[in-house]
Amino acid sequence: MSVVLTRRPGLARVKAARAPLYLFCLGFVVLVVASALLASWLSPYDPNEVDLSGALAGPSADHLLGVDAAGRDTLSRLLLGARTSLLGPLGVVVFSTVAGIVVGLAAGWRGGWLDSVLSRSTELVFAFPGMLLAILIVSVYGEGLLAPVTALAIAYLPYVSRLTRSLVLAERTRPYVAAYQVQGHSALQICLRHVLPNIAPTVLAQSTINFGYALMDLAGLSFLGLGVPALTPDWGRMVFDGQTAIQHGYPLSAVLPCAVIVLTVVAFNVVGERWADQVARRTA
Repeated sequence: MSVVLTRRPGLARVKAARAPLYLFCLGFVVLVVASALLASWLSPYDPNEVDLSGALAGPSADHLLGVDAAGRDTLSRLLLGARTSLLGPLGVVVFSTVAGIVVGLAAGWRGGWLDSVLSRSTELVFAFPGMLLAILIVSVYGEGLLAPVTALAIAYLPYVSRLTRSLVLAERTRPYVAAYQVQGHSALQICLRHVLPNIAPTVLAQSTINFGYALMDLAGLSFLGLGVPALTPDWGRMVFDGQTAIQHGYPLSAVLPCAVIVLTVVAFNVVGERWADQVARRTA
């Protein structure tokens, strides 16, 4: 008797329905990154050029997305704000990912008392809200990007370290690890040359998701006036400055950066989850 395995039609339809969403989100991510890199050439005006005579004007041929309460071009501030809005989350993800991998590798490979100490330490960080830590640090060191990025990187570190630890524990049981140990390879060589490349795709997928959350957290801090300085183009700061326009019945200067923030966060999350699913299927 032979058994013929076929794909479930329901699962195929779900994958087909998800494909356009993933492609749209991936395209949007590429568009946002390209806008940040080419903002100096794409911006039609100086983002800090003030023209009070045309304040709160709607979209026109000169200002495609209108101007804010200070008469600054909204499109130019959106394009230049992409740099700051993406640079901060990138710093959070890079620092938290590198430090989290180091902590997770040490805890998962060595085990014993080192694993207990590192695991309990990360649990303490979990118990302290990242936004509250960022607010405390910013209140001490003042406005700027370094303080909130450092605080959020510390808050995001446990997510990466715990994921890395669980992946390393699974890799340690694989035959190739025992084979390299028998051949006399050191633990550092095995981790860097063989274990780390195997777990890198999963960690990268998690870091992509963390990027979206970090962008949202930093935008929230800028909205509270605790992020970048007032004259720095930033999406969260634009929402903060747009409150005055909303009160006067001109919400466009605040709604546009809000929409860009939401779409960017969703796009990064969808892309990260798709990559994580692909890694899981490949591993299975």
